[in-house]
Amino acid sequence: MSKIYNTVTVNASSEDVWQALQDFHNLDWATGVVTKVDVVGEHDGSQIGAKRILNDVWHETMQSVDSDARVFTYSIDDGPGPMTKDAALNYTGRVQVFAITENNTSFVEWQSTFDSADENEIVEFNNPVYRALLGALKNHFA
Repeated sequence: MSKIYNTVTVNASSEDVWQALQDFHNLDWATGVVTKVDVVGEHDGSQIGAKRILNDVWHETMQSVDSDARVFTYSIDDGPGPMTKDAALNYTGRVQVFAITENNTSFVEWQSTFDSADENEIVEFNNPVYRALLGALKNHFA
């Protein structure tokens, strides 16, 4: 199993950051990175099983959510390039928000695990995406 790991500190409370992230269907905070969100199915964005298609190519499903721990997991079911359903197997993303109590800011951790015959290709493809998403989140609260 391979892993991708990225983090960012955000100048907002963990409650505010979680409020922005917790709705799987709402990526208003990801300005410039996510240009289109298509909701698939009837689950709302806070329910396990919620599905979305981002930018017409990333097919994702909410796998778990724990509002008390401020964490959710999701699968990437299909995607562009090395992220096709046959190339990136068992892909699970995990996003968690932690409080930095010293100054009422947040630490956001975004990690993924997956199986693939070409780990490096997936890591090189996704790292810029996660960095851009975390940068957009940080800028949303700037």
